Amino acid sequence: MKVAPLIRELRDYKKQFDVILVHTGQHYDFVMSDIFFQNLNIPRPDIYLKVGSHSHAVQTARIMSAFEKVALDEKPDLVIVVGDVNSTLACSLVAAKMNIRVAHVEAGLRSFDRSMPEEINRIVTDSLSNYLFVSEESGLKNLKKEGVHPGRIFFVGNVMIDTLLWNMKKIDSSAVLESSSLKCAAPPLKPKSYCVLTLHRPSNVDSNKALSEIFEIITSVSDCIKIIYPIHPRTRKMINSLGFGDKFAGIANLTMIDPLGYIDFIKLVKNSMFVLTDSGGIQEESTMLGIPCLTMRENTERPVTLSKGTNYLVGRNKNKIIKCVRLFLNGKAKKKDIPQLWDGKAAQRIVNIIAKSFDEAKG
Repeated sequence: MKVAPLIRELRDYKKQFDVILVHTGQHYDFVMSDIFFQNLNIPRPDIYLKVGSHSHAVQTARIMSAFEKVALDEKPDLVIVVGDVNSTLACSLVAAKMNIRVAHVEAGLRSFDRSMPEEINRIVTDSLSNYLFVSEESGLKNLKKEGVHPGRIFFVGNVMIDTLLWNMKKIDSSAVLESSSLKCAAPPLKPKSYCVLTLHRPSNVDSNKALSEIFEIITSVSDCIKIIYPIHPRTRKMINSLGFGDKFAGIANLTMIDPLGYIDFIKLVKNSMFVLTDSGGIQEESTMLGIPCLTMRENTERPVTLSKGTNYLVGRNKNKIIKCVRLFLNGKAKKKDIPQLWDGKAAQRIVNIIAKSFDEAKG
């Protein structure tokens, strides 16, 4: 979702840039990777590293080893990394050690929770980057506090919103609500008759205590509204291995389905009453769509979704969640206010800045 608008804009600079798209293979499952290339009309990667799933240390090391060979062969002038995953950290670290310039898209976000692997990835990547492209105003404040030189920081807006707005016609045309995967959600889905659930973070799904609390929350929410749960492969594995598979299957108003592609998933969210999630990006997409979002975490690296958007930080507090659900059902959710520069032109600004910088460097 973050690469698609960048690739689209870079196509307009073919005389200036030779662009090579590298897919590390960190997301190795088809539904978690390949289908997004199809949905978003991204060209096939020029290089596929096939790293796969491993522990954080092993995965990061394997990406670094594989990407170093790419950098040695291709000798790039710039490496662009996006987000906060292990690939972001690994590729920026390789590039920095080889004196290759690094551009970080979605820089400056901070949850201030170093127990989150993503937070470590953000901090290290930002410290190594020559261009820090910031999606919201909190990122500017964070980077300033960390002493980053102002000349490296650029407030450009949110590439996730670029992708959302670019694909809105396709999203509206999706027939996911009538699809065979949701026919078991009796009665048939109608707009605002259900909520969407997504959970995948280890803090929520990797322990009996957390899953017990999640089970109680989902059961209580299902008493109020139908729940549609596109379940992450890793989460399904953890639920089954910890003995919760039958318990979740027994919740009458809960429908668990396989993960959806981007277009279908956003259509599902856009027509929902609200979203219950521990994701990062969904906080932004739901804000743009005006859909209430209950974030089951104790912190968020995207505070603009709380101050201007439709996001509520609820953790695993069942009483707080049910109170919010009742507000939503009574039409009393807070109204959205579109954050600054979330206008669908972030990638355009990013590529313009890079192009201008390279022109100036040539003299």
